[in-house]
Amino acid sequence: MVQSGEMSKSKIQPSGCFEPAYDGDGRLDIKSLNQEEITKQILAMGQQKFRAKQVFDWINKGVENFDEMTNIPRSLIEELKKKCYISVAHIEKKQVSLYDGTVKYLFKMNDGEYVESVLMKYHHGYSLCISTQVGCKMGCTFCATGKGGFTRNLTPSEMICQIEKAQKDSEIRISNIVLMGMGEPLDNFYNVVRFIQLVTSDNGLNIGVRHISLSTCGLVPRIYELSEYNFGLTLSVSLHAPNNILRSNTMPVNKKYPIEELLAACRYYAEKTKRRISFEYAMISNVNDMDECAHELGKKLKGMLCHVNLIPVNNVVETDYRKSSKDRLESFVKILEKYSVTATIRRTLGSDIDASCGQLRGKHISKGGV
Repeated sequence: MVQSGEMSKSKIQPSGCFEPAYDGDGRLDIKSLNQEEITKQILAMGQQKFRAKQVFDWINKGVENFDEMTNIPRSLIEELKKKCYISVAHIEKKQVSLYDGTVKYLFKMNDGEYVESVLMKYHHGYSLCISTQVGCKMGCTFCATGKGGFTRNLTPSEMICQIEKAQKDSEIRISNIVLMGMGEPLDNFYNVVRFIQLVTSDNGLNIGVRHISLSTCGLVPRIYELSEYNFGLTLSVSLHAPNNILRSNTMPVNKKYPIEELLAACRYYAEKTKRRISFEYAMISNVNDMDECAHELGKKLKGMLCHVNLIPVNNVVETDYRKSSKDRLESFVKILEKYSVTATIRRTLGSDIDASCGQLRGKHISKGGV
């Protein structure tokens, strides 16, 4: 069993790097590049260095095609069109909750694939939950996204596009980003790392890293690797069970990375980054919401820098899972508090618009939307 901090240094050093994407015509995904990389591309085209700064600034203003770059010479624009492309997220469908104003977006990407994002309003501002993959490999039984399987990873630019399009459409400034939509962020590790670097850049959307939350189902090696970047973001871990038997029944990833190894990685992350871990726990009636589950969870988390979010499970088609009662939720919180583990019950938003990611895409595809 791996204990906190025991994993060898060789396993927690970054083991790879970001690799730019190309479309079917061999054109480079320029929106996923940083300023230094764009500069190299522009210099290779025989242009002066200041042109790279102009192109970079236009990209970060959210232009959707090169013709919008009004201070760029036509010759350079034509060369950019031949060698590069700009990722765009088109709004295919939009649902607005009549209850709380939560907005659910179904975006169509350049290649025709669909992803979902959810815009939520809180007292501290607007949060956008974005997708990091088209579909998901993880197969969690309570998640609608996994029902449709996995198609591909999203590029950093496609993650940014979701933010830009939601801001423009709703005419608001998004202050908080949650990587908890479709997909497993740590399964698309280096694209997500590059996204974080770009979105927090002073020249980019300039969203503070402490306003970013990344959710994982528990890819242990990647948690160790993420800790070495020391971004300072909030790590949210989808736990959903207090023991291996129960967790493996609902989350196949637990068979590869059992709870003991996962919690050791979480303790390491908290100690390394000095950031509190947020554990997500979907409360499923008569499955994982009993008092004995709360006691077992409390014992495992006692002493860790963490917080538990209790989430009334969404009713997902093809499962018989039902959300826990209010009394069950409150009892769970009180038991965790006995172990000095803080817990809150998450407010349910967008219940009338299938705000849980994966549901809107699944319905759209089943109706012949692709």
